[in-house]
Amino acid sequence: MHSCAKRGTVPDITVDVLIKIIGRKKQKEADKRIFTMNNGRILVFCGEGRGKTSAAVGQGIKAADRGKSVVIIQFLKGNTPGGFDILKKLEPEIKLFSFEKSERPFEDLNDEERREETENIRNGVNFAKKVLSTGGCDLLILDEFLGLFDNDILTWDDFHELLEAKGEDVSIIMTGINAGEEIVRCAGEITKLETVKFLKGESDVSF
Repeated sequence: MHSCAKRGTVPDITVDVLIKIIGRKKQKEADKRIFTMNNGRILVFCGEGRGKTSAAVGQGIKAADRGKSVVIIQFLKGNTPGGFDILKKLEPEIKLFSFEKSERPFEDLNDEERREETENIRNGVNFAKKVLSTGGCDLLILDEFLGLFDNDILTWDDFHELLEAKGEDVSIIMTGINAGEEIVRCAGEITKLETVKFLKGESDVSF
C-alpha cells in the first residue's frame, strides 16, 4: 500500500532508502569516471591456472613493439626476477621492478618477515601510483597485484586511490588468482586461466 504525501510535503522516504539512492548515484558516477576518464584499459589475468604472468608480459612485449613504454612491478615473489632476465635487454622500453628484499616469496615468510616485507610491498604500490600520476608509462603491469588483497596488504580504498592516479591513455594489467568484486567492476576485460593438466617438474614453459 503506497502512502501519499500531503501537498507541499516531502514523501516519506526512510534514511536507509535515501542512503541507497545516494550510494547508487555515487557508484554510477564512479563507474563512469573509471571508464570514461581515459582511453586506457584495465585488463586482468586471474584464476588458478598457470601462465598469468606470462600472458601479462606477452602483452607488454606487444605494446613495446608498437612503440609504447611499459613498466612491470612484481609483488609477492621476492626479489628474484622470476625468469624474466631477458626483459633487461628490452630497457628502456620495458622496465621491471620489485621492491621486496627477501629472496623467498611472501607465502614462505614467517610473521615477522611478512611484516617487514609488507612495508616494502607498499613502497612498490606507492611507486606504481607515482608512475601513473606522472605518466611514466603507457602500460603498467602489476604482477600478482590481486594477491595483495588476499594477504590484507591493501584495502579497496588503496585500490581506488591507485585508479584515481591513472592518466588519460595509460592501461593497466593486473594478475593474481582471485579477482574481487571491485576488480571485476572496474576492469574492462578479465581473462580467467585454467590449467587442464600439469605434470610438475616436466615443464618450465609457464611462470
